[in-house]
Amino acid sequence: MEEQEQQTQTPGRFFINVQRRDDPVSEVTELDAIAAARTYGEIVVRGPLFGFAEQRRGERPRWRLLGGMDTGYPQDARDELNSHLWLKAKDETDDHLERRELLAAVARLETEPVNAVSACGTRYRIVRADEFARIGGGRLEPPRPTDVDTDGWDETPVRQGARTRGFVIDHSAAVGLTEGLDRVGLLSLSYTSRRFPPDVLADSRRAVTTHPGLVLLPVTFRIMEHKEQSWSMVGVQCDTPQEARRRLVSYLTESLPMFGDIGERDAAVYARAAERFTQQIRPNELRVRGRCFQIVRVERMMRIGPDGPEPPRRSDTDIQEPMKIRPTMDEWGTITHAE
Repeated sequence: MEEQEQQTQTPGRFFINVQRRDDPVSEVTELDAIAAARTYGEIVVRGPLFGFAEQRRGERPRWRLLGGMDTGYPQDARDELNSHLWLKAKDETDDHLERRELLAAVARLETEPVNAVSACGTRYRIVRADEFARIGGGRLEPPRPTDVDTDGWDETPVRQGARTRGFVIDHSAAVGLTEGLDRVGLLSLSYTSRRFPPDVLADSRRAVTTHPGLVLLPVTFRIMEHKEQSWSMVGVQCDTPQEARRRLVSYLTESLPMFGDIGERDAAVYARAAERFTQQIRPNELRVRGRCFQIVRVERMMRIGPDGPEPPRRSDTDIQEPMKIRPTMDEWGTITHAE
């Protein structure tokens, strides 16, 4: 069954719980954030990302993210939730009545573009966040010294979205001074760029009122190519700067030669540039053949309303159709594969 959305708006209930932290790590992190704010004082909003969250009966009003919060379209997140619930029905219950409820939610997600379903006392919702980076002096912010990072080039990459998976969405949780100030500055943020259509701008302004709370998700990192008047993304978001660096090396040595329509001579140039890159300690910029690649620190803000995290907006691009993701399963766990 689809959850019943509450329409009552009570913006006054939202507050930011700032607590002073005296431990050495927190103090260094705070100083690092203050220094970054002085250098990278403006914000560039890329656009929305989507994921899915659950609210268990005993955890209300808090919600918990179940995925990496990194898809570009609401239907991608619905498909992920579809698969999650199917696997839950397959592997996490022996009760045929519980399995029936989970599969009923799966059936809805296979045929309807719904943003909320419930099963076995748990609410599930498709949620959105805005991705942004900080900029100063024409340069996007690189990783900070206090960001979690490593130095190895041969390590197995961490699971994508691992830091976001399981994140508790709680706008009232205590935060440090600089994050509290960041959230205050972001509360009234809405899209203003002319590249956004009028309905997108209107929905962004409306969200400031309908979802006045705000939570910052764990920071991620991206490979960005700096072009003359813009930046373009290369690949997916990464949990650590080093993971992004490894992906940049893979892009230059594997993806470009295979899919980039470049000759052997250019491929060799890119390979040598990648090799020089790996000989540095935590490098954040690579220039080759007139191109400039940067490792960029990316943040995500999620708006919170009286009934929890913001779902997709009417103006969000949502042209994909629901579809069947997994084979048919009955309430007894019997799986039927199509011929």
